[in-house]
Amino acid sequence: MSTVSGKNSPEGEERAGRMKSESWGQSNAAGEVRRGQVILAAYLIVTLELTLLFMQFGVMPYLAKNLGLDSVGFGYLQTTFGVLQLVGGPIFGRFADQFGNRAALTLSCASASAFFLLLSISTSIPILFLSRLPSVFMHGLPGAQKVITDLTAPSERAAALGKLGLCFGVGIIIGSALGGVLSTKFGIFVPMYFGLVGSLINTMISIVWIPSPAKPKSEHHKTEQSSVFNIREILRVMKFPGVMEIFLVKVISGFPIGLFLIMFSIISIEFFGLEAVESGYLMSYFGILQMALMRTVWHYCIIVVPLVFAFNMQGTITDSILTKAVPSSDTGAMLGICASVQPLTRTVGPTLGVILYKQFGVSSFGYLQLIVNVGLFVYLLKSKSPLRETKSH
Repeated sequence: MSTVSGKNSPEGEERAGRMKSESWGQSNAAGEVRRGQVILAAYLIVTLELTLLFMQFGVMPYLAKNLGLDSVGFGYLQTTFGVLQLVGGPIFGRFADQFGNRAALTLSCASASAFFLLLSISTSIPILFLSRLPSVFMHGLPGAQKVITDLTAPSERAAALGKLGLCFGVGIIIGSALGGVLSTKFGIFVPMYFGLVGSLINTMISIVWIPSPAKPKSEHHKTEQSSVFNIREILRVMKFPGVMEIFLVKVISGFPIGLFLIMFSIISIEFFGLEAVESGYLMSYFGILQMALMRTVWHYCIIVVPLVFAFNMQGTITDSILTKAVPSSDTGAMLGICASVQPLTRTVGPTLGVILYKQFGVSSFGYLQLIVNVGLFVYLLKSKSPLRETKSH
């Protein structure tokens, strides 16, 4: 009996080891499947959120006009939205670092629900301005970027973040076209109702599909030492090597594009005389444009093709490098700061955009973009390597 036991023991150990290895492999495979599902859920949340936002972006000028808000008042409305997002972006990033991805995305989706709820009952100018308040925490895109950053290896990150550009394009195409059609056929508040329902669905997706893993104790202790609203901690990430330089490239290169996004509705209405549905169709074709040589709507469409490619590439590359340049415990704060770039443009853009449009015409936006691009191109050529990827451990 003992002989049999001794003889079988090595075989039993080998079999047990094999079973353990197979079990580990199955567990690892299950983890990969789960990781893919979470990333897919993040893409879905971003696509739906951007679709809903672009539905209301195209309709908002017409809603404001119906409520008696003039172009100056509409500029104040846009500035209010920009200031709130500017303030909320870095805070949202810190919130994601301290409380996890699920809590952050749920907060963003719930805020979007409140945003669309207030918009759907905006029968006066004060309520319209009040509807901007929830936008302080509406940061689904950086929230999804945080999820993807946490779940991907550095070598895979740029490709994974790049797919968010596809989500952005889908949001523009479907949201802008659908917003114009719905508002024209069924009423100007119908896109807001769709936005409310869609945001509630997004909230449920975030709660069910986005995990909220506990941070390692060392990181948790570190983040608990300071408040979400600690400005010094938020700005600390800008001191890592190369971060400030890359961030400034991101801000400067995106500023002329941001001016266009602000002025798009005014240009569509005043310069081309487009209605809401036509403006929606046009916006669904592109998100960015260069207007230096533009004279007709067809020019408006044709010259945008290389710029859409360049804009998405620039955003993906800079976000990827910036998240690699800071510790993993600070990626939320870094992405939150990145998310404040467009709100910063929306804050100062309305005034500057109106001045450029009134004084120099539509083509001034194109020439501004040209000057900025040439300047950055020369700087990047002469610089030693401002966009070289660095990683803080």
